[in-house]
Amino acid sequence: MPDDTPLVRRHDLDGVTTLTLNRPRQFNALSEEMLEALGAALDGLAGDEQVRCVVIAAEGRAFCAGHDLKQMRATPDEAYYRRLFARCSAVMQAIVALPVPVIARVQGLATAAGCQLVATCDLAVAARSARFAVSGINAGLFCSTPAVALSRNVGRKRAMEMLFTGEFIDADQARDWGLVNRVADDEALDEALDALTASICAKSAVAVRTGKTMFHRQLALPLDEAYAYAAEVMACNMMAEDACEGIDAFIEKRSPEWRHR
Repeated sequence: MPDDTPLVRRHDLDGVTTLTLNRPRQFNALSEEMLEALGAALDGLAGDEQVRCVVIAAEGRAFCAGHDLKQMRATPDEAYYRRLFARCSAVMQAIVALPVPVIARVQGLATAAGCQLVATCDLAVAARSARFAVSGINAGLFCSTPAVALSRNVGRKRAMEMLFTGEFIDADQARDWGLVNRVADDEALDEALDALTASICAKSAVAVRTGKTMFHRQLALPLDEAYAYAAEVMACNMMAEDACEGIDAFIEKRSPEWRHR
């Protein structure tokens, strides 16, 4: 791959921004440079009100094979590893902080930090041939940072099984366990993805942005505080033009005409 080839490609179409990991020969491993490129791309989307949802895709046969182990072993220094994992964690948190839904488009392997990336995204659509694992344990390394995202998606015992065995699960298991939302035959992956993004983009942008922020924030609150916060958000949302239009359209049995798209 030429040196000037971008590690993350951006494509915009009808409100959907696709960020494509572009290290296919390395199975899109998250090198330092890849993390910097992905982080910069995410930062560039944060204030873009034309973006309705974001897709994280990957070039080649694999979605993401996790961290670049060769690069990591070339710098056997604890301070370096702290900086690397902190950078990766910041990128994952940037996905959560984006005001619009982020969808993983998964083909091939998604292992270790690659599986973490899938778990971090708000939604995920997988090809039937996709495989998922947090396989650091096989190399003497417990996947601690991937465990954070994984344990927030799948049940505790299933997360522990994946983390302690390093074994792969297939796409159907991943869907049943809550790691991905939809599974499609490989040749129909983009069709399934387009159906999901179209459904999101057809909704009120105000409601979607409000909902993503609210959903992630309430997860960290005790139940009573979560309800108090949710009630406040809902009351404010009711005052939005789109909410008034949407309710009127429902009452009048017509399609809504969103003020903010």
